[in-house]
Amino acid sequence: MDWYLHVLKNYVGFKGRARRKEFWMFTLVNFILICVLSLIDKMLGWERAGGEGILTTIYGVLVFLPWWAVLFRRLHDTDRSAWWLLLVLIPVLGWLIILLFNCQRGTEGENRFGPDPLLKG
Repeated sequence: MDWYLHVLKNYVGFKGRARRKEFWMFTLVNFILICVLSLIDKMLGWERAGGEGILTTIYGVLVFLPWWAVLFRRLHDTDRSAWWLLLVLIPVLGWLIILLFNCQRGTEGENRFGPDPLLKG
């Protein structure tokens, strides 16, 4: 939960680097919260025709910027520009490439985006 809160505190921090643990812990907590909110939406009958409920939609809007920012910083950790995110416009293949980048170990030591987050703690 600390990693999740860390990302939320850095709400619009698009500069710097994010280690794998920060990104994946944020993603895990996000997934769990979306599942819980989706169940609550279903139980309260708040689902819309598209299948997404009111609470899930509100939560998605609130965490969009922190999620985007941590994704930028994660790519920076692998010494890639955030322009690589344009790959998500390519269905399936682009998503798989971004997933692969997010699974890779960050560059050791300082890179053009800042100091190594592993050395900071």
